[in-house]
Amino acid sequence: MPERDVLATEFEQNRAHLRAVAYRMLGSLSEADDAVQESWLHVSRSGTAGVKNLGGWLTTVVARVCLDMLRSRRARREEPLDGQPAEPPAHLPFPPHSAGGDPEQEALLADSVGPALLVVLEELAPAERLAFVLHDMFAVPFDEIAPIVGRSPAAARQLASRARRRVQGSPSVPDADLTRQRELVSAFMAASRDGDFDALLAVLDPDVVLRADRATVPAGRPTLLRGAETVARGALAGRSRFAQAAFVNGAVGIVVAPAGQLTIALTFSFGRGKITEIEVIADPERLGELDVAILDR
Repeated sequence: MPERDVLATEFEQNRAHLRAVAYRMLGSLSEADDAVQESWLHVSRSGTAGVKNLGGWLTTVVARVCLDMLRSRRARREEPLDGQPAEPPAHLPFPPHSAGGDPEQEALLADSVGPALLVVLEELAPAERLAFVLHDMFAVPFDEIAPIVGRSPAAARQLASRARRRVQGSPSVPDADLTRQRELVSAFMAASRDGDFDALLAVLDPDVVLRADRATVPAGRPTLLRGAETVARGALAGRSRFAQAAFVNGAVGIVVAPAGQLTIALTFSFGRGKITEIEVIADPERLGELDVAILDR
């Protein structure tokens, strides 16, 4: 198969992930689609010679495109012409849907972020937003973020930390939303402990995605799982008697902390009354950056 055809196939397999990255970066489904298309034009011209981690490379490419778009958007707002008022943000948090897209899937994607978070992200500087989104939402290491923003890894860490403080200082999630989150997470945890496959399926969105640190996954097993049945089987394989519900960075999650030592954290995204995304964090550095508060039983 020609290299371009192989690249096109790989790109399509990563398209949903790239679109999710772009949406969280830009806050607009239509702009996210534009960013993904621009990324394809770039990678199709560049080829993949010397690329060892294609998924990570594609994420880097779309992140660079989004950063340019964010900087251009900010420049348009900050440089009004002829004394005219600055242009407002060129997006809506929840546009109806982009041409040719699946409205239901787009609604799920929008729900997984939430309008309050999008408003806060919109207030961040482009480099802060990129560092926060890539690191905190997609587990991209700072040494990979640093060249994208033209900073050192330590400076990239500071960008994400500054953004995180802004996000955590934003208005809290409504009580009704937190109640529903706790119900879903508690049901997920109980079903996992009891080995109840059907109960797990009941709380997972059909297109749920689970991402895990390599440290949490035995050698030879994937760190990315897609689909309710696949994720449910993975959850049953990984149940722990030390797991307990907690607030993790302001949302309901799960922590594993035997003898009070945090070893694993699970963060969740929610949409349409289901769990849409799960991230399993075991890297000690990332665990140390989490804001964790154990929920009362």
